[in-house]
Amino acid sequence: MIVDTNALSAFIEGDAAAGELLRQQSRVCIPVIVLGEYRYGIAGSRHRAIYEQWLDLRTPHFDVLHVTDDTAVTYAEIRVILKQQGTPIPANDVWIAALARQLRLPVLSRDRHFDGIPGVNRQAW
Repeated sequence: MIVDTNALSAFIEGDAAAGELLRQQSRVCIPVIVLGEYRYGIAGSRHRAIYEQWLDLRTPHFDVLHVTDDTAVTYAEIRVILKQQGTPIPANDVWIAALARQLRLPVLSRDRHFDGIPGVNRQAW
């Protein structure tokens, strides 16, 4: 399972439903894009040090997904489909969707815009 930024945030904040769903998975992946978004999000937080420490201690327990040439091809395919449908989504979410489609893994997210992407299965909590 791939977590998006909102799911990661919910998990770190102790959301019981998100945590339970993630604990049931045999593989939990965090795209490097999500790590960047999360670090940006906490940059101005007064609890920044706590969140960064959490990431430093726990990130090694997740598979961190990196973008490859194959991911870029899938990204472009998805962007074309979304443009043709007239349903663009944030670029970082397209990268997440590309990784999910490429690796055939579901995305843990509350963002319904993943539902309109062929080959991407979204799970909510």
